[in-house]
Amino acid sequence: MIDVEDLIALVKNYNPRCNSELIRRAYAYGAAMHEGQMRKSGEPYFTHPVAVAAILTEQQLDDATIITALLHDTIEDTKSTYAEVAKLFGEEVAELVDGVTKLTNLQLSNTESQQAENFRKLFMAMSKDLRVILVKLADRLHNMRTIKSMKPEKQAQKARETMEIYAPLAGRMGMQWMREELEDLSFRVLNPEARNSIIRRFLTLQRESGDVVHQITADIRTVLEKVQIDADVYGRAKKPYSIWRKMQEKDLAFSRLSDIYGFRVICASVADCYRILGVIHQRWRAVPGRFKDYLSQPKSNGYRSIHTTVSGRDGKRVEVQIRTREMHEVAEAGVAAHWSYREGVRAKNPFAVDPAKWIASMTERLDEGDHDEFLENVKLEMYSDQVFCFTPKGDVVQLPRGATPLDYAYSIHTRIGNSCVSAKIDGIRVPLWTRLKNGQSVEIITAEGQRPQASWIDIVTTGRAKAAIRKSLREEDRGRFVRLGQELARAAFEHVGKKATDKALRTAAKMLGMPDEVELLAALGAAELTARKVVETLYPELIQHGPDEVESARAVIGMPDDQTFRRAPCCQPLPGERIVGITYRGQGVLIHAIDCPALEEFEEQPNRWVDLQWHAGRHAPVNTVALDVAISNDAGVLGRVCTLIGEQKANISDLRFTERKPDFYRLIIDVDLRDVEHLHMVMTALEAETDVAQVSRHRDMTRKP
Repeated sequence: MIDVEDLIALVKNYNPRCNSELIRRAYAYGAAMHEGQMRKSGEPYFTHPVAVAAILTEQQLDDATIITALLHDTIEDTKSTYAEVAKLFGEEVAELVDGVTKLTNLQLSNTESQQAENFRKLFMAMSKDLRVILVKLADRLHNMRTIKSMKPEKQAQKARETMEIYAPLAGRMGMQWMREELEDLSFRVLNPEARNSIIRRFLTLQRESGDVVHQITADIRTVLEKVQIDADVYGRAKKPYSIWRKMQEKDLAFSRLSDIYGFRVICASVADCYRILGVIHQRWRAVPGRFKDYLSQPKSNGYRSIHTTVSGRDGKRVEVQIRTREMHEVAEAGVAAHWSYREGVRAKNPFAVDPAKWIASMTERLDEGDHDEFLENVKLEMYSDQVFCFTPKGDVVQLPRGATPLDYAYSIHTRIGNSCVSAKIDGIRVPLWTRLKNGQSVEIITAEGQRPQASWIDIVTTGRAKAAIRKSLREEDRGRFVRLGQELARAAFEHVGKKATDKALRTAAKMLGMPDEVELLAALGAAELTARKVVETLYPELIQHGPDEVESARAVIGMPDDQTFRRAPCCQPLPGERIVGITYRGQGVLIHAIDCPALEEFEEQPNRWVDLQWHAGRHAPVNTVALDVAISNDAGVLGRVCTLIGEQKANISDLRFTERKPDFYRLIIDVDLRDVEHLHMVMTALEAETDVAQVSRHRDMTRKP
């Protein structure tokens, strides 16, 4: 473990005016708080915060960030409190430590809905002070470097979380070195055979062709010396995961893979950058389509560089990055460059991006009302590369790679996107799904009365465009949802012998905390509320099973009276079907249909099987079954489908669209049924409807108990 004086020396290397006494006190306080705590490896726990602090000194960060690293686990894992940290080290440090603690408690690899909400919290914490995420990234980097002491299943979970969230986030912040190391450490856990295979190929290549990096570096230095340009040249082989990803994306064998080596030329000025580019292109043949100028069009995280790929020694392709020293500092530190110190003062790097503006660009115009959309948009932003296009007036529009003219239209203005009917690229009319390329000029053609189509969701790439299209579709669909809600309410009320009058719906809306009956009907039609819930709110006594029905809690024969059971969500067995039970300790019995594929995993555990059968008699209509239905995309069809289901005395408990095409919709309808005969009646009624193209029972084998 690094002792306190060595840590202070690391800080003083770039900040001689640092508050060494405060760092000393934080070190002593952290060591005392973690006294007696051990890591999985058997080392004292405090070795971890010290290592995190040391990683942050490499980025030349301020005293508050270094002290936060030393204390980042104290509030969560020790008797320390926010108030105590604030009293001893100031409010700034306490806020940062508290922010890191909250990030640590976010389970980012949770279910989709929870993950979306946690992503929102992650960005809220980042927007408050971006240094929180810098500490968290350093924390994750050290944990990944020492992950071997964890159990294999825990290693895999942490590696997946790192690969999906923390590595892309580091890259999006411009900290490419950290992204590469996090990816490679995760790759080592998730696919060690592939990683070892790449390394073995590298060793073989080196034996066959010698030290290519040293040879090409020397070649570049020689041509620059001839034209008297002062520059530093560095070369390296790319990381195993970077090579593996390229092999997967391009479906290439290692032997056919090009540009597995990367070189950087770092010089004094922008003018030298372009001179060096000319010299390199004169000496080696440039590879067409592999040139990017991030000097004139920098990335949103402040990254500036010229990228070119050339055919170098023996025809090997190599990528060369050319940048100034100040640009290189930002390329290494990314957004963190905003806080870096040099010689005791905050470094005034003109290329360092403003963290507040960067966060704003990440979260701009995200639809606050839909967590799944937020998650989708954030991931799109984090993983995106960029293309640069021109407006007819010559202005530059920056978009993620894979963007289409529709993305371009929405980036100009939502109104332009909504009314877009076609586009021209370099003067030639193209389909709206065309993928844009660097340097193209784009012109959008609009028409009054045009509205976004549901199929546009699959065409666009940017989060902003997806959110705008969904918002427009929701507004356009509102009237249809209200009409559908009326049909659902009518069928549900008739099912219990009542009428869905305006007064009844108004009363239900008030009891459910909604402003009026129109909002209630819209929520019903959009499947945000079930008709059963509305009826139950007004007439709870009518929802209960009748005196001649089998009691739901005793619907199955073959178990002790005190044992509980649940229907398996994968096969959703119904009374009338052959069933078998699987016991779960402390959770009762899970009932499967006898032909459910999920039973295969229990073949070697016969002691968990229970022979069961349904109780004879009339069962309550409380057994939910999912139906996969394809219907024509015409006015009134969905309403008729819901009416047909209601006429069979079946309640729709949920409804969700899986496909929206110009000519048909595909949806999953959850229907509450009595038994398998009831299911047959509902499906027969739907199959007889002209505008219903297909009906089948939907079984989702991915759903776990």
